[in-house]
Amino acid sequence: MIFDIENILVFLLILPIVSFFYASVGHGGASGYLALMALFSVTPGLMKPTALLLNLFVAAIAFYYYYKEGYFNKKLFLYFAIASIPMSILGGYIEVDATIYKKVLAVLLIFAVLKMLNVFGKESTKIRDIKLWQGLLVGGIIGFFSGLIGIGGGIILSPIILLLHWGKMKEAAAVSALFIWVNSAGGLVGQLSSGISLSIESFGLVAIALIGGFFGAYFGSKKMNNQSLRYLLAFVLVLASVKLFYV
Repeated sequence: MIFDIENILVFLLILPIVSFFYASVGHGGASGYLALMALFSVTPGLMKPTALLLNLFVAAIAFYYYYKEGYFNKKLFLYFAIASIPMSILGGYIEVDATIYKKVLAVLLIFAVLKMLNVFGKESTKIRDIKLWQGLLVGGIIGFFSGLIGIGGGIILSPIILLLHWGKMKEAAAVSALFIWVNSAGGLVGQLSSGISLSIESFGLVAIALIGGFFGAYFGSKKMNNQSLRYLLAFVLVLASVKLFYV
């Protein structure tokens, strides 16, 4: 068992709540799963591949619902994904102490939250056209650190899309969901290639996470307006920042 049997029921109750919040804004939830697993003393060597596996399924559900509602911007996704996929594989293959990277990312996420909540002033509603080199640069950097840390990259990509006015809220959610999926797949390939294996129990967690992911993606894509999603995304980013800084 990779979990403390005395705590497994509590863990399984919290897991779908985490996936609900993340899926509602087009995220897979890896940062939340990593925080949860750390709190429940999951074996460190299994945390990253397990989080990436859960990401694959929850992000797929989120993408399906946002795509179905017509929010997916193919060009925006491709510009980021071209460089992110090989870089996420590279990052997943490298085994280093990512503590410094996680703390820097945690601080950057807080700035993103403050900007998103208009603490630095009102944001423009005008959408700017992204250039190929910008997508390749941003996608490559996010992909590498996503594989390195064990996240899908949505917690970085979503605020960047919004802050640089490359897309609207639900468009950012749709693009981020598929971006998370390809990065999680790449990171997992890198992990497995480096000799790390998945526990059979990790696959059992997928069904539990999908319950929350299904409802989160449904309500996020159909029922919630952009302002509600913006506040929810800010909440998710704060949780991710706390996790990255302290866990």
